Amino acid sequence: MRTHLHHLLDEQARDRGGRPAVTYQDRTVDYATLSGCVHALAAGLRRLGLERGDRLATFLDKRVEGVEAIFAASAAGAVFVPVNPLLKPGQVAHVLADCDVRVLVTSAARWEQLGAVADDLPALEHVLLVGGGVVPQADASDARVLLHDYAAVVARGGDGRLQAMSEVDTDVAAILYTSGSTGRPKGVVLSHRNLLVGAESVSTYLRNDEDDVILAALPLSFDAGLSQLTTAFSVGAHVVLMNYLLPADVVRLCARHGVTGLTAVPPLWLQLTSVPWPAEARRLRYFANTGGRMPAPTLARLRELFPAAAPYLMYGLTEAFRSTYLDPGQVDRRPDSIGRAIPDAEILVVRPDGSPAGPGEEGELVHRGPLVALGYWNDPERTAHRFRALPGPQPTWRAPELAVWSGDTVVADDEGYLYFVGRDDDMIKTSGYRVSPTEIEEVAYGTGLVGDAVALGVEDDRLGQRVVLVATSAGPGPLDTIALLAAMRTRLARFMVPAEVREMEMLPRSPNGKFDRTLLRKEVT
Repeated sequence: MRTHLHHLLDEQARDRGGRPAVTYQDRTVDYATLSGCVHALAAGLRRLGLERGDRLATFLDKRVEGVEAIFAASAAGAVFVPVNPLLKPGQVAHVLADCDVRVLVTSAARWEQLGAVADDLPALEHVLLVGGGVVPQADASDARVLLHDYAAVVARGGDGRLQAMSEVDTDVAAILYTSGSTGRPKGVVLSHRNLLVGAESVSTYLRNDEDDVILAALPLSFDAGLSQLTTAFSVGAHVVLMNYLLPADVVRLCARHGVTGLTAVPPLWLQLTSVPWPAEARRLRYFANTGGRMPAPTLARLRELFPAAAPYLMYGLTEAFRSTYLDPGQVDRRPDSIGRAIPDAEILVVRPDGSPAGPGEEGELVHRGPLVALGYWNDPERTAHRFRALPGPQPTWRAPELAVWSGDTVVADDEGYLYFVGRDDDMIKTSGYRVSPTEIEEVAYGTGLVGDAVALGVEDDRLGQRVVLVATSAGPGPLDTIALLAAMRTRLARFMVPAEVREMEMLPRSPNGKFDRTLLRKEVT
């Protein structure tokens, strides 16, 4: 019975042990070998003192060891925290400190980058270095953080299986960090049940099976990127890991491995339509879009390139993993729709008072079902705001059922197909990521170069939205935008750095004294 994430691998190792599970560069690992390594690492982690509920983070480019660490955390009874490899040291430190990460799996080069912030991580005790590098003695008595060779920890784990600490699927499995409107990223807490039901639901509507070859092009810290692993492993499919550099690399891997399934965000799809696709690379059975609306010209070009592939247009939020998809048979009729609920989910459209909105009437999208996350890590206030009682009357004999109130405004047509209208917050959706304007503004203020600053998302055909920073100069002279952007690049992930800086003498404010973002947005578009 599947109750924990690593059971996906155990099941495939038993039934399809010799079939390929994951490929990275020239290395392919079958299910039996991958499962064995996962359990050996889990045992090695227990030897280091990792206990039930402890947090283990991965800060790596996509590679086999990162996959092993994710599933080994499950086998050891711990909680995995995948950190986006694009984040800067200060951003990484916030994630690791926020959830008291005890074990970090990374590379020697990345650990060296984190050296300046290591003292800000009091809970961190062990760092496993992947890919070699100079490792001090792990038993050094004067070291607060002990460094270990990753392969040696696996070897010390042996070939035994740990006794399960729990067989309850509501145990915490993962914390995925996503930008929050108040600034610092917030950790969405997911149970094993969330991940297992999500894998089954997505693999069902995508019709995945063991013959699929899925290219994992999205970060594993992104819910849709992690889903490439879970959906594949739920059916015994083959995952090809790639660290995206150029569109031609995607084409090359599709041709080399006979990729049948590819999920991407709109900016990546736009790039992929601009390069040649030889016949041997066009074996996709389906392609899927997430992280924003697919531009109509891009969708049309993809359908020309892959006439036999089924297009899946999806909508989701990290707090519920995935919410809706548009059946490929409806794409021509409803190209602007985000579809209907995925299997094992119910999507409601409600008015501000919680009553159901009628067809054609705008309302907030509310998601109910087993994909609803457990809340935000160590943040009861934001948890209470986003995870609230299901709208409408409920039986008095049971405890209230919690649903995710998305904050997104949608409208349903007469047949129940949903259309996205907008958001009730100021979050910026760029390159498939939800980006906090407050986090960008705080970094701008930290440079000492700006007096006032407001970050906005402006519609962009390539990125979904591009980040525009509107600011005043902190000094008597004009704002040095070149120096400002150079400083911000050292503290922000690439996708968060403003594409443009607009200088103003004074930023308009609303009657209550807040910056008037609506007026500013009109002025910069």
